[in-house]
Amino acid sequence: MKKRVFSGVRPTGRLHIGNYLGAVKNYVALQDEYECVYCIVDLHALTTLEETNRLQSNIYEALLDLLAAGLDPEKSIIFVQSHVPEINELFTLLGMVTPLGWLLRVPTFKEKARLHPQNINYGLVGYPVLMTSDIVLYKGEVVPVGEDQLPHLELAREIVRRFNEHFGETFPEPQAKLTNFPMVIGLDGKDKMSKSLGNHIELAATAEETTKKIMSAVTDPARKLRTDAGHPEICNIFKLRSYFESSVATALNKDCRAAAIGCVDCKKALAAAINADLAPLRARRAELAARPEYVIDIMQDGARRAQIIAKQTLAEVKQKMGLVPI
Repeated sequence: MKKRVFSGVRPTGRLHIGNYLGAVKNYVALQDEYECVYCIVDLHALTTLEETNRLQSNIYEALLDLLAAGLDPEKSIIFVQSHVPEINELFTLLGMVTPLGWLLRVPTFKEKARLHPQNINYGLVGYPVLMTSDIVLYKGEVVPVGEDQLPHLELAREIVRRFNEHFGETFPEPQAKLTNFPMVIGLDGKDKMSKSLGNHIELAATAEETTKKIMSAVTDPARKLRTDAGHPEICNIFKLRSYFESSVATALNKDCRAAAIGCVDCKKALAAAINADLAPLRARRAELAARPEYVIDIMQDGARRAQIIAKQTLAEVKQKMGLVPI
């Protein structure tokens, strides 16, 4: 019997190549090996109360990207978090067994509180409990994550252990499945690729937009002249080319160090490689965008299928917690 994978995507709008390399390509590959449940986590987006007026548009754009990238509704359950209301009830119930001290020590809470001091809300503190609820509501056994997300998953495992100790074996402890490309650095060459930092390339960008962005990207900071030897180990353009053109990585490394190739030429080659790689995805996305009713049907059917699992899990949890007659 296949193990069940769960993962969630925050609806910030169109996905970028950092999402694609770090998560989405992995999601697609997992579909043949696991029973996959993929969720657009709209409730999580409310913790900072930013751009809620664009939430529905952001959900739809993210769904288009996921489907265009290869998520298959025949193989996976694909839905929106809040469309399965059982998540809210399980969130409340797991909150009853999660010590406050566990939540206050989470590094991302401290960072979010620093960035949004005027909005340190209950939902922000309880974010890890909601994340745990997302996973265990569907009895998720495997969670594909990058290395930077391992602390969050470990907290979910602690919550699961505490629940199981109090009420009996109920949830499997979710195991991490590390992605092959755990973190993608943005075009600024220093920070993780992020829409908020503007150092990203959208999957849905045109070839011209992609090329323009890459040509303005930071390369090897130690290389001042075309004739200077390069240092590919510190150049983000080299890292990206190594992924999109893995067959040329060895030769590129040698040419860069020997100053046989310049940064401008390297950027042009990267832009061409990315545009070639994403061309089928972009064509598929355009086809899906022309059929909005089909995309909505996928979202609704996914919620229906997810809710079947959610109802069974919640009934078991409530019975074990003494909330229903035995």
